[in-house]
Amino acid sequence: MITLKPVDAVLVGFGWTGAIMGMELTEAGLNVLALERGEYRDTSPDFSYPKIVDELAYGIRGRLFQPLAKETVTVRHNVGDTAVPYRQYGSFLLGNNVGGAGVHWNGQTYRPSPEDLNFRSHVVNRYGRKFLPEDMTIQDYGISYDELEPHFDRFEYLCGTSGKAGNLKGAKVEGGNPFEGTRSREYPNPPMTDTYGATLFANAARDAGLHPFPQPSSNASRPYTNPHGVRLGPCNYCGFCERFGCFMYSKATPQTTILPVLMQRRNFELRTSSYVTRIKLDSDGKRAVGVIYIDAQGREVFQPAEMVVLSAYQMHNVRLLLLSGIGKPYDPISGTGVIGKNYAYQMMSSVSLFYDKDVAINPFVGAGSGGFQIVDDFNADHFDHAPHGFVGGAYLYGGQTGGRPIQQLTVPPGTPAWGAAWKRAAKDSYLHTTSIGIHGSVMSYRYRYLDLDPTYKDAFGLPLLRMTFDWHDNEYKMSRFVTDRALEVAERMKPRQHSVTINQPGDHYDVRRYQTTHTTGGAIVGTDPASSALNRYLQNWDVHNLFVMGASAFPQNIGYNPTGLVGALAYWSAQAIRETYLKNPGPMVQA
Repeated sequence: MITLKPVDAVLVGFGWTGAIMGMELTEAGLNVLALERGEYRDTSPDFSYPKIVDELAYGIRGRLFQPLAKETVTVRHNVGDTAVPYRQYGSFLLGNNVGGAGVHWNGQTYRPSPEDLNFRSHVVNRYGRKFLPEDMTIQDYGISYDELEPHFDRFEYLCGTSGKAGNLKGAKVEGGNPFEGTRSREYPNPPMTDTYGATLFANAARDAGLHPFPQPSSNASRPYTNPHGVRLGPCNYCGFCERFGCFMYSKATPQTTILPVLMQRRNFELRTSSYVTRIKLDSDGKRAVGVIYIDAQGREVFQPAEMVVLSAYQMHNVRLLLLSGIGKPYDPISGTGVIGKNYAYQMMSSVSLFYDKDVAINPFVGAGSGGFQIVDDFNADHFDHAPHGFVGGAYLYGGQTGGRPIQQLTVPPGTPAWGAAWKRAAKDSYLHTTSIGIHGSVMSYRYRYLDLDPTYKDAFGLPLLRMTFDWHDNEYKMSRFVTDRALEVAERMKPRQHSVTINQPGDHYDVRRYQTTHTTGGAIVGTDPASSALNRYLQNWDVHNLFVMGASAFPQNIGYNPTGLVGALAYWSAQAIRETYLKNPGPMVQA
């Protein structure tokens, strides 16, 4: 094994949280090394037009995604089932290369509702302990919304997020989200312009007595220079966001917001094609002394470091903790252990609306998160759940991200799957179709978790991560309730006809159908080392110089997209490291 010169901090994974931590730690004077398993990618030349708008290469074949032949996850529904490998992309998309999933995301940038961060306590206080199903294992974060507010603000100004405040310093603001937590200032950019589908949805929602507002979008609505001095250009609604890099420098990514500055710092280094296999601990197992990785030549390398930061995708963070023997693996039978605990996903449904030819929707005009209208009335705990028998919720969104001809072509119900009739329906419907999406939360449960697969291994002979997950009655009820509210809005939009896609009770989780890449949990934050892997500063309870970023910290999944919370937690952790940990290295919260 090759042993290299020590560094102050090593980052494992170089997407959003890796880039943020790289900026923060180098600014604190540390020598920082980032290890990325994939290759270097930048807007130019890698995402240049026209090659990036190749739907077959990027949308279908996943050129920006992790090669599943080298490493994947295995999936089963229940304890006792045999897990099988996820061999073809469907349900979620594993990022790869510099920028990670932060390159091919859509740009939705939400803050959680204040009650989302102390969700178990909130639900028990409002509805009573018996309102929670016996096997539901939701927890509080141990961090308040008010503590995170400056860090939400910082991430939004980094990204140049376009939106409209609904609660500014405690005062409700017309046109924004009336249910959001208080903001210290407006969004850095005004909202994106609505598509016609979004306008139809917003008018119908208001008619139904709801409160639509523009979707918060990290697609820039105008030219913008962020606090690092990096410029973004205005979005042109090309319709190629999710699964694609942005050739317009309009979508906030590590490449368009951080890397032009970070890559110039002398105390920062990036090594690509570096596949980290283990965090190495000292003899008593209480301190990380570095990481072991396999380099581009296939050599095993030991990189010593004073601090280790896991900043990879949620599943990779959990797998690396398990491979390294850090923390007690979660056991669903006894309910003990913390690593792998509380895996969650999201519950989606949708309503497709088909109009006559005199209504021109023009779906090819779209952005990943701009041009939408949102209804938040049925999300989080924004309504009384007592009569309905479930917790959690979903937001509604109206509009479209684009009209790509392979993955985003929708035909009316009853259309044959192929042949002349399908072609006619596709031709007649393409310009006259829009949709309502329902983007919902998923709670955590005792028997939904992550561990190492006993059978399948990656290209280097290491066990794959195994997912044990299926839907629950709580989520079926939530989805049915909010989808029915969406149908009430759809009726007021007056389409010629519509169709509904929804998980019915008894339907199993299906990896073949894409929903979101919003997988969460497995290395969760909390107030007690017996029930969480991380303390409130994302510091590992057992190894004080190990910090774990990302959605692996979520104790359950919120109804919103996770990136805004992921970014804020990274800034929150970085502040604690800079102001407290570096001055006196050790546990920042006493167990």
